[in-house]
Amino acid sequence: MTNPEGSFIWYELMTADPDAASEFYGAVIGWRVLQHSDPSAGGMDYRLIQRDDGGMAGGMLTLTPEMQGGGASPCWMPYFYMADVDAKVAAIIAEGGAMHMPAADMPVGRIAMVSDPQGVPIYLMNPTPPADRPDAASDVFDPVAAQRVRWNELASPDQSASMDFYARHFGFTYPDKMPMGEMGDYCFISHHGQTLGAIMRKQAPSGPTLWLPYFGVPSIEGAKRAVLDSGGQVVMGPHEVPGGDWIIVGIDPGGATFGLVGPQGE
Repeated sequence: MTNPEGSFIWYELMTADPDAASEFYGAVIGWRVLQHSDPSAGGMDYRLIQRDDGGMAGGMLTLTPEMQGGGASPCWMPYFYMADVDAKVAAIIAEGGAMHMPAADMPVGRIAMVSDPQGVPIYLMNPTPPADRPDAASDVFDPVAAQRVRWNELASPDQSASMDFYARHFGFTYPDKMPMGEMGDYCFISHHGQTLGAIMRKQAPSGPTLWLPYFGVPSIEGAKRAVLDSGGQVVMGPHEVPGGDWIIVGIDPGGATFGLVGPQGE
């Protein structure tokens, strides 16, 4: 894979109602969700999220009652590229992380799910590229494009520990920060010359600790209306951010939190 190791290469929505989620994100972001049946996936209902340009924005995993009984809940999850998934899993577990899904070979590549030592769940993946494109790169993250993740934000219960962890294991650096008063510093993530997002201190002790993706939209005001009209909630914003874009944080009808970023619009 041509993406640098430690890159965000895929995003997955875990939801108990994929039909409702497909309708919601279609209205809010403009995605088309494709049915994807793969017998080797063990009968799982897994769908692909397609952008207007024909590329993929990520996937959608249907949570079964058994999964939910085991502790899974609706959320967005990132996949990080690792050349040696097994070695990275072992290193993370040795540092106090937790195993959720042991490394396994699937048609799309070798995948594992772990939690980092601060309790943040993540996927690790070494993808199998298409036969006709052996040098294929993931383009699900783009800092300026609509219908892709433009920003990745982690509110950590231990900010310094998280920053150290992702620096050592994923190659993140933190050359700049934005002071936010009593909320602490908002530390920007740099990775091979690209700004991926930021790590901050978690403000509310309750609730899950997750990576929060911000999806690009052409109009924040238009997207806000679509969120509310489609049964979602807006829990923060719209707020202007440095650079002139605007953001909101919302909750989809299934209970998964997400962010949106783009011009204010009308």
